[in-house]
Amino acid sequence: MMPRPHDLQDRPVIIGGGLAGLLTALHLAPEPVLLLSKAPLETEASSAWAQGGLAASMGDDDSPALHRADTLAAGDGLCDGAIAGQVVQAAPAAIEALVRYGVRFDRAPDGALRLGLEAAHSRRRIIHAAGDGTGRELMRALAQAARLTPSITILEGVEARRLLVEDNAVVGVLGCDALNRPIMLGTCRVVIATGGIGGLFRDSTNPAGSFGQGLALAARAGAELADLEFVQFHPTALDGPVRPMKLVSEAVRGEGATLIDEAGDRFMANEPGAELAARDVVARRVWRHLDDGHRVFLDARQALGSGFARRFPAIAAFCGAAGIDPATQPIPIRPAAHYHMGGIAVDASGRSSVAGLWACGEVACTGLHGANRLASNSLTEAAVCAAWVAESVGGAAAHRPRRIVTPVLAPSPDPSRVRPILSNGLGVLRDRAGLEDAARALLPLAACQGPAADPAAIGLMMAIAALRREESRGAHHRTDFPQRAAIGLRATLRLDEALAAAHAIATPAIPLARRA
Repeated sequence: MMPRPHDLQDRPVIIGGGLAGLLTALHLAPEPVLLLSKAPLETEASSAWAQGGLAASMGDDDSPALHRADTLAAGDGLCDGAIAGQVVQAAPAAIEALVRYGVRFDRAPDGALRLGLEAAHSRRRIIHAAGDGTGRELMRALAQAARLTPSITILEGVEARRLLVEDNAVVGVLGCDALNRPIMLGTCRVVIATGGIGGLFRDSTNPAGSFGQGLALAARAGAELADLEFVQFHPTALDGPVRPMKLVSEAVRGEGATLIDEAGDRFMANEPGAELAARDVVARRVWRHLDDGHRVFLDARQALGSGFARRFPAIAAFCGAAGIDPATQPIPIRPAAHYHMGGIAVDASGRSSVAGLWACGEVACTGLHGANRLASNSLTEAAVCAAWVAESVGGAAAHRPRRIVTPVLAPSPDPSRVRPILSNGLGVLRDRAGLEDAARALLPLAACQGPAADPAAIGLMMAIAALRREESRGAHHRTDFPQRAAIGLRATLRLDEALAAAHAIATPAIPLARRA
């Protein structure tokens, strides 16, 4: 039975039931908090789907300095070096905190954490659970811990539709239950932890329900978003009809699997880093090979053979369901939208440009990832930053929000009309014509009051951000600007700015001669 909304006022509200949201709630204990989850815990959160692990310098040959250097190299000149240093320094302690919450990480026979290798890491520092089931194990343990914590009230099946803001400060959250009945929660402290935007693309490894709802909440509230053009396409998603696409973890390449085409040619063998180059490099190479008419496969026959199912049981299972035995057959793959480096612009404590609004996890842009996320740094960022966000929220002055008028409930968002537009215009390779076409198509959808409005608004902001970055850097590659600019600058954007820019594209200025 759902508690009465009147009984839930004036406490911090956490929107999102994945790793970032659950950990923030747990770190806030014993302060009473309210956690809203659109779907039942352990189901739609991207965290539960994570096959990779958490990156932390736990090995004898490793250090936070080396982890930071790898992070900065992958970020292609756009990382916030100070944030990166703080996160990697705190990562080992975050792993230990997860163990205390009951997470069962994979261990060697001597009891030490088993450390894996992934692309662009100079050391083995990836900590897994249940082989390729890290996300499921994290969510199992944290959901159980949250349910057993008296200070955490979890409302499953409740979707946040709007943040209520007065004078650039949060005063409440307007949501609805599974029957679309409005719920108004008065609060001056909100944490958005809703995950990414993969559901805005046709080809994605993210849950279909992850289509930027948290970004839309923040954007409609007037918050600054940052680095929206940087979408990481994972190079090895299982190529087949199933959507969302099944992810073939980078850890498979870390164990020695190679990329081949239909002729058996290992087409990345002579590239720097080969199959373990940075994800954006591998994704573009695979994309171009596909565009040239080839098929692309991940070949683990020599590297893993009969041991594949033991090392990667979940991948072996979904490959088997598709009629593929990775022990004896190469796995057909193609790139798919996987992770968003952009998000709500926040400081080290997760505070946004709107008073009383914090963000944590993939929905936030801390500056850690820069132009291209280093593999397995995402779960690490969420685990580390959740503690910092909780400390900031807990230390913020709590006051009773003034009585406000409840606005009309926005319609349930539907990204189906946005997916083809973003897939065509903001894919692995981009150019001005495609981005401007996307902006023109998204503008009327973003400006309307229909179900496509919020997904289109975020897609529009991404398109304008990509148009403004006239260079190729990290995961953002412009075929009309293939070179990297000398200086990399992070960029923020507000929704009103994006709408104005799109209007200028849709209604170009009339030459003076024609006006006469």
